[in-house]
Amino acid sequence: MASRRAHARFLAQCKPRSQLSTHRAFNLSSTSRRPLSTAPTPAPQSSRLSGRYLQLTALALALTAPFLYKMAVDTPFALDSLTLAERDAQLKREDGINDRSPMRLRMEAFIKEQQQEIVRALEAVDGKKFRQDAWQRKEGGGGVTCVLQDGNVFEKAGVGISVVYGTLPKKAIMAMRSNHKNIVAEGEEIPDSLEFFAAGLSLVVHPHNPMAPTVHMNCRYFETAKADGTSGAWWFGGGSDLTPSYLFDEDAIHFHKTLKEVCDAHDKEYYPKFKKWCDEYFYNKHRNEGRGIGGIFFDDLDDTVSDKENAFAYVKDCLRSFIPAYVPIVERRKDMPFTEKEKEWQAIRRGKYVEFNLVHDRGTAFGLNTPGARVEAILMSLPVVASWKYMYEPEPKSREQRLVDVLREPKEWV
Repeated sequence: MASRRAHARFLAQCKPRSQLSTHRAFNLSSTSRRPLSTAPTPAPQSSRLSGRYLQLTALALALTAPFLYKMAVDTPFALDSLTLAERDAQLKREDGINDRSPMRLRMEAFIKEQQQEIVRALEAVDGKKFRQDAWQRKEGGGGVTCVLQDGNVFEKAGVGISVVYGTLPKKAIMAMRSNHKNIVAEGEEIPDSLEFFAAGLSLVVHPHNPMAPTVHMNCRYFETAKADGTSGAWWFGGGSDLTPSYLFDEDAIHFHKTLKEVCDAHDKEYYPKFKKWCDEYFYNKHRNEGRGIGGIFFDDLDDTVSDKENAFAYVKDCLRSFIPAYVPIVERRKDMPFTEKEKEWQAIRRGKYVEFNLVHDRGTAFGLNTPGARVEAILMSLPVVASWKYMYEPEPKSREQRLVDVLREPKEWV
């Protein structure tokens, strides 16, 4: 009963003033409904129709409001118009990142965590702090670039993560199909565009001491998105390699042994396969020599190799192996004595390192050709000092020549 009275009051408030006064002026109990002597002149026909329309509108709103409210609460708005970046931002707000989250969000969380662990480990070796720069992309995503330059041990060390959302045009999709057949299902027409997600961690460390080796490592995840935001094609990639200026066999053995143990824990075929891939990929074709003494390299680690969860577990173990693989080596070499001539050789070897990164490396090319690229973050891998001397050759049977011999004929270290 109370609700009916409230409803009546609501309708009464919605009636136009002229109509209310007319109703008060009529004797509603009279069958003839003749106006009383105090009644004003009746409103014109148009005003009466307008008032009746407003009454009916108010009544309709009052009756349907509860149903409209329930529908708005129970039925969420369609997500078809959201980009992949917007969908992921909504997922993070509503549910955080957990084991049920899409792989792209779990990979993003993992590389952020590992970046800080590696930064802390390298700071402990050097004694100085990294500069950390966070950045955002207007297309979605962003990253954090951590750089330590002119430190006590490291001339330059960079540990960067990036999270990129974007759209692949048809031309790019066609180019990627040569290495990734599953980017478009067989028999399907190539679409005009595909949304994609890419996340990765990349690090390079260049020590001051020429006896301490340069090291590189990265891991990455790429996926395309279907119209509903679910994963389409996906793959993992990554690897780690050591680039010394002066070769110490025990360092090479320790580095390769650590990586082999990680690989063997997942698949006995991984290390020989990925070691060979590394020797072939990090290779300066124009000089007929490797960039360094290798490690492992893998790409396209997708459902043709393993299921997604196993691939992710392997990538996580690879990234976690960096500290035990490299830190003991740099601790052994960072305080060794060296000469100016040895420092000069280090700069020459770093020139070869730069050549590979700028001429052959696919990751550098992808980064620089991505719209909205942050060039400083992409090129943080380059050393502060490098040298190119015309027609320079090391002395025969020297330590420098031994390194070049190994770079031209890769060794099996374990």
